[in-house]
Amino acid sequence: MARREVRAVPFGLALLSLGEVLLRGSAAPGTLAAVLLLALATTLPLALVLGSEGAVRATAGVALSGGGVLALEPFRALTLAGLVAQPLCVYVLGRAGRPRLCGLLLLPYAVIALVDGDRWARVIAVLAVTLGSAAAAAGLSRHARLTALAHSATERAFADTLLEHAARGERARIARELHDVVAHHISMIAVQAETARLTTAGLPAEGAARLLAIGDTARAALTEMRRLLGVLREDADPGVQRRPQPGLRQLIDLVDEAREAAGCRARLIVSGTVVPLDPGVEVTAYRIVQEALTNARRHAPGAAVDVELRYGGEDLTLCVRDNGPGPGAARPGAAGHGLLGMAERAATVGGFLRTGAAPAGGFQVEARLPVRPEETR
Repeated sequence: MARREVRAVPFGLALLSLGEVLLRGSAAPGTLAAVLLLALATTLPLALVLGSEGAVRATAGVALSGGGVLALEPFRALTLAGLVAQPLCVYVLGRAGRPRLCGLLLLPYAVIALVDGDRWARVIAVLAVTLGSAAAAAGLSRHARLTALAHSATERAFADTLLEHAARGERARIARELHDVVAHHISMIAVQAETARLTTAGLPAEGAARLLAIGDTARAALTEMRRLLGVLREDADPGVQRRPQPGLRQLIDLVDEAREAAGCRARLIVSGTVVPLDPGVEVTAYRIVQEALTNARRHAPGAAVDVELRYGGEDLTLCVRDNGPGPGAARPGAAGHGLLGMAERAATVGGFLRTGAAPAGGFQVEARLPVRPEETR
């Protein structure tokens, strides 16, 4: 039924109610006028019940129910239209989630059904209570269904948001792993091929050409990977690392690997009391050192590199510095995803990262990470 037709129902009931009163007639004109007013009061407030909200709707419902009670009890003139309007009223209120108001509106009819001595009035009151209760139950049931559907839609939206957040976090994790692990090894291939071509005495021209091709292929792969990382990072939020990763114990192997790959001096310096740390802090420190070594090989090939770990009471300081060219035009890629990824990793464990010129020349990456001993977790 259209909304305009629904709003027209109260006026149709009002006309029907007036027709019923006029057909009955009355001995006294004053009584007839009062009954006519009560007939309107039992139907017209339904228009406000159907077309309003909140306190206006509740007030209209009370007025309609009060008119019906007055028409029934003193005048014995509750019309059929008024009897129909009462269930419609409590149905609308029940659909709006007002169970107490529905019960309050039906309570006077229940009292009349119990205490009134007139048999006809008691029958009408019982009918009003029965129809009203059924209508209220139907309205409340519909309200419950609509509320459940709204909650279900909210839960689905929340689940979709969590799924999207998890997907973005996974893309961020994949981007970091591609940059920190795969790009690290591809960069090492390029450096080793170039080093072998330049340092191997008596290398045939064909062998030199193949090593040069290997280096070019590795550098092209790095370029394509950077494009892929740009796509992954476009809308991926930094995620939390979820799988076990290397820790600080593997740093010596990482430094040895960097020394052999670049053919230059690289050393690991450790100071302070060495204690096992939270795995998240250890993997963050490892990945920062790994990325800093990769940057040093890429932007300062042949430069000596020092990796220093300083264990303190409240934080772990790690510093990777080389004696190559400092920051600026000599390192056009130093502000790319590598430094961004290191800063993101430090921030995920509550630390911070600084980069720039080293005190004695060259470039320096320094990070401070909070110490959380493994045994106190």
